[in-house]
Amino acid sequence: MYPPRSQRSSEKKKVRRTRNTKIRIVNVILIVAIGLIALYYLLNTREQQPSQPANSEVVQQEPPSGADDKGGDALNQPESDADSVEVPDKDAASVEGKPNAEPDDAVDNSGSGINETSGAGGDKPTTGTKPATTGKGASDKADSNKGTSTSDSSKDVTIHFVGDIQFSGKVAELLEKNGYDYPFAKLGSMFQNDDLTIGNLETPVTHGGTGAADKTYVYKSSPKALQAMSAAGFDAVNLANNHILDQGVEGLVDTLTYLNDYGIAHAGAGMNGTEAYEPAYFERKGMKIALLGFSRVVPVASWKADGNRAGVAEAYDSTRAIAAIQSARKKADLVIVVAHWGEERVSTPNADQTRLAHEFVDAGADLIIGGHPHVLQGLEYYKGKWIAYSTGNFIFTKSTNEETWKTAVFQARCSREAVCSMKVIPYEAALGQAVPMLDEANRLLLEQMAKMSSGVRVNADGTVVPN
Repeated sequence: MYPPRSQRSSEKKKVRRTRNTKIRIVNVILIVAIGLIALYYLLNTREQQPSQPANSEVVQQEPPSGADDKGGDALNQPESDADSVEVPDKDAASVEGKPNAEPDDAVDNSGSGINETSGAGGDKPTTGTKPATTGKGASDKADSNKGTSTSDSSKDVTIHFVGDIQFSGKVAELLEKNGYDYPFAKLGSMFQNDDLTIGNLETPVTHGGTGAADKTYVYKSSPKALQAMSAAGFDAVNLANNHILDQGVEGLVDTLTYLNDYGIAHAGAGMNGTEAYEPAYFERKGMKIALLGFSRVVPVASWKADGNRAGVAEAYDSTRAIAAIQSARKKADLVIVVAHWGEERVSTPNADQTRLAHEFVDAGADLIIGGHPHVLQGLEYYKGKWIAYSTGNFIFTKSTNEETWKTAVFQARCSREAVCSMKVIPYEAALGQAVPMLDEANRLLLEQMAKMSSGVRVNADGTVVPN
């Protein structure tokens, strides 16, 4: 009934041997597979080892996040809406009854008949916010930001002055194409390495506002231009001129706000008479510097700051201007006045310019820098103080009048005792860009400045010395 015991034992051994054989085969296969995997890993690791240092270097060279938003490509982004317009209406009479024609009327009429549309203005700060007054009576920039071009042993401050600046019309079109840093591309680091850089901002900076009526040229510029100005090294601007209210009080409010946001101080205009005549103060190398701005070119009387009325500090009657200078003299080591005056496209100062300049010096001003004629005028050394009657255009549209193409950077070096030297650095006011004059052009402009100046000599290197 059952197979013999010996037969059953033999069958069990046969089954056991078969199972053990299968196990050994599987083990061999596993060992071989593991060996092949190990060999592949070893070879692959050796192949990748040479590339690791290169990959590490690339990672270390990546730019850090949060780069400075005032430089690089940020300045080259085009504005989504048109921020500039020049509206040639009928000529508006100035307070003195003279027309307000601009020197660019022969060429730049691109804004004719264009109605400015207020853009969304994503870069505008707080809507409806009045301009902050921080920086008045205090340092607007730390000393460490400026002054690196002078030796530690020198206590003199280096100040650069430039002429009229606006970013409207043809200039706006150029900036949309080439970037908002285009106007300053050929200046190098001159304004970044000095102690103070001051210009005349002859445009409101706003996305809103209402264009002035009965005015031949109405300017409006993008806030992105101020970002580029700040990056180029500008510290302060004069606002006492005949264009800062081209977009009404709303445009002035926006301009003051943007200037404060981009760290550019201002003088010559404000939300009331007190603000307009109040100096901007700076601390540089232990020296306190006061900057004031006054205009003797005001389109209509309502532009004059008075009481609670916003506007510009005017100098038709110099009483308030002189009082402001005398007050600043008591608080500052160096007092600077930027004046908007004279006749357009006229290379000789008129009697009002000369009279006011002397009054300002007599009241306590140490440097007088003029603008508005759109052409260069000469220098004068009066009672040991320098007067530059007109700095011409700097960043502006370009007319057919070749004299408006000539400009200069005026460099003053001043001691704490308010003793200043003066140097003229020739530039060309090309369309929307300041370009250094070289060689023959440089020499000719310096010779022209010498002929236009009274009682001074202009050397071949641009230094100006009294005769």
